[in-house]
Amino acid sequence: MGRGKIEIKRIENTSNRQVTYSKRKNGIIKKAKEITVLCDANVSLVIYGSSGKMYEYCSPKTNLIDMLDRYQRLSGNKLWDAKHENLQNEIDRIKKENESMQIELRHLKGEDITSLNYEELIAYEDALENGLTNIREKKDDIPKMMRKHEQVLEEENKHLMYLVQQSEMAAMGDYQGHEPFSFRVQPMQPNLHERM
Repeated sequence: MGRGKIEIKRIENTSNRQVTYSKRKNGIIKKAKEITVLCDANVSLVIYGSSGKMYEYCSPKTNLIDMLDRYQRLSGNKLWDAKHENLQNEIDRIKKENESMQIELRHLKGEDITSLNYEELIAYEDALENGLTNIREKKDDIPKMMRKHEQVLEEENKHLMYLVQQSEMAAMGDYQGHEPFSFRVQPMQPNLHERM
């Protein structure tokens, strides 16, 4: 008994759609592998599901970029323009520069130095010595800067104390100037302390 034909349209039930997608995806990848082996064909396959997850297959003798370049040449369709190629070249250049800097950093840390020749070792030694000299100078400058900062803070503190004193004196002068009467306490009985 054979399989019945199904109508090719979107499957509405989500779980049925996911099961069908998974089975057919695996089936088409299997067919791509078979045609590669049986017919010595170069096959490249990229599948994006509704979730956005990507599945790919490429024949063992080739890679996706070569396949796309070949497709572009043979079909005449431009997949990317000069701007994108320039961007790719820039990315490649930055990757190489990054790798070079990583190697140099390892060398500066004293790692992987067996591959360096005498002149390169001398250059790294000089660079490290210059770095140490700069660090020592900076370290010696810090106490001087701290003393300067301390002096500035002391001067500001003195100035603020002066302003506070001036403000207090002005407030006392205003208070005494507005007093209509002056009171002086006098003993009621001046001779009382003599009896004791």
